Amino acid sequence: MAYNDTFIRACRKQPVDRLPVWYMRQAGRYDPDYRKIKENYSLLEICKQPELAAEVTMMPIHKLGVDAAILYSDIMNPVASIGIDFDIVANVGPVIDNPIRSAEDVQKLRPIDVEGDLSHVIETIRILDRQLEVPLITFAGAPFTIASYLIEGRPSKSYIRTKEMMYGAPDVWFQLMDKLGDMIITYLRAHIANGAKAVQLFDSWVGSLAPRDFRTFVLPTIERIFKGLEDLPQPKIYFPGVSSGELLSDLHNVQADCIGLDWRVPISEGRRRLAGKFAVQGNLDPYLLTAPMDVIERHAKEIIDDGLESPGYVFNLGHGLFPEASLDKLKQLTDYIHRYSEEAIVRLAETKGAK
Repeated sequence: MAYNDTFIRACRKQPVDRLPVWYMRQAGRYDPDYRKIKENYSLLEICKQPELAAEVTMMPIHKLGVDAAILYSDIMNPVASIGIDFDIVANVGPVIDNPIRSAEDVQKLRPIDVEGDLSHVIETIRILDRQLEVPLITFAGAPFTIASYLIEGRPSKSYIRTKEMMYGAPDVWFQLMDKLGDMIITYLRAHIANGAKAVQLFDSWVGSLAPRDFRTFVLPTIERIFKGLEDLPQPKIYFPGVSSGELLSDLHNVQADCIGLDWRVPISEGRRRLAGKFAVQGNLDPYLLTAPMDVIERHAKEIIDDGLESPGYVFNLGHGLFPEASLDKLKQLTDYIHRYSEEAIVRLAETKGAK
């Protein structure tokens, strides 16, 4: 089978014959075969076994027919290398043994050693680079999202300790941002050096900030991260997470190729707020996958039609897949996106030709 570069072309706003599609958390708990693996291994244990992590990464390629693979990993993996002790607790999420609460805590963080401490991640990427026939996307958690776990000690809905540091100890906050920014740049550059074909920065919870606070406390580090990757030709994606529509107009100077949108902002409106500077990715509400197939296809059609109004669109969800999602519906949705978008692109070309 020929290498499928449709995803890469869409990220670069190049012509495509059909829209590429992949799904955040596409290697996960909705798949019965994955659930069987999880009966014997935890997420972190899978990550530390490159052959197994590569197998899980490839499952959706074979089962769904998606146009890109997303590395099976976790956004917390690199923080182990800088001196953070944590575990991923079932039905909770990351739980930190030594939360960051002071300048002294930040100063204890050491530089990341990717080849030494995270060689299992690098080996997984190398295996996938040899075996995949679609691009491999690797990723990192963005500074605010990582910091929220490190400071709170576990997932939070209020981010009270995080905002307490931002507002009350900004010097400590920016020291932490600098450390995390350095970690992310080094981590993603190592991914690309070993075979990643695109990278995505996940900022799942930054939508909890007011735009002014985002501009002051987070955006400078986001801009620095992408500046630190600008010499690399691989596409770079920034996903500012859920409820982030009000932040989009502040991203104009971010040197990314593609911006992910959650389901609250239509594709055309997201492009307007982004001033047309980026390809866009998104943004079906994940929980629409609980609906009948005709309802799912109707919503997908509306998003596809919106996405095709300008070059540079990747179909995805507005956030990650959930355990109750149906593998069969995902396969049908993937087939529908490919089939309908191919027909729609032909129609658009014929319409332009007639003019």
